Amino acid sequence: MQMMSDSIKNVAIFGATGMTGLATLPLAVAAGYNVTVLLRDPAKLPADHKAARVVVGDVLNKEDVKKTMEGQDAAVIILGTRNNLNPTTMMSEGTKNIIEAMKARGICKVVGCMSAFLLWDRSKVPPRMLPVTEDHERMHEVLKSSGLDYVAVMPPHIADDLPLTESYLVAEGMLKGRAISKHDLGHFFVKCLSTSEWDGKTVGVWGEYK
Repeated sequence: MQMMSDSIKNVAIFGATGMTGLATLPLAVAAGYNVTVLLRDPAKLPADHKAARVVVGDVLNKEDVKKTMEGQDAAVIILGTRNNLNPTTMMSEGTKNIIEAMKARGICKVVGCMSAFLLWDRSKVPPRMLPVTEDHERMHEVLKSSGLDYVAVMPPHIADDLPLTESYLVAEGMLKGRAISKHDLGHFFVKCLSTSEWDGKTVGVWGEYK
């Protein structure tokens, strides 16, 4: 069980119905946070989801994002395109809307999930992953230039079938492992809410699994 932050109680999660989002939501609730989620299709949330507030809308709609950020102390951005690898600006544009809504409300803490490909030499990124990686890169720039207390998280392969160990490793600007479980990644997002250790940093995070 994680300790809650003293200053952060209400947290908005964007991308809560993706694979990692569905693992992060219960961990945030278990740590004591009141979680608000923005999603297009509420049917994708499990019946026992325990989010304090569900906003139905789209991260690309500024008004929906503003409404989601009302009364929040922090945001966790886990936007993804699922298996769609086509060119996109959804993640970077969505992040812009979130940052804008945060600044308007004086909210400082944001944790954003991108990909370990950003830590690689671009020529080594598999070509099919380039369009999504390019939008992650734009999203990274949005976070870095935001002036907020951002944590830019760069996971390797996110495994659906590995457990919560809570013993993953974190390093600034580098990665030494090949995978992290969706549960450990969610655990790290929640952990970032109660520490300033990684604020303003770009971090790799990975696990060692049997």
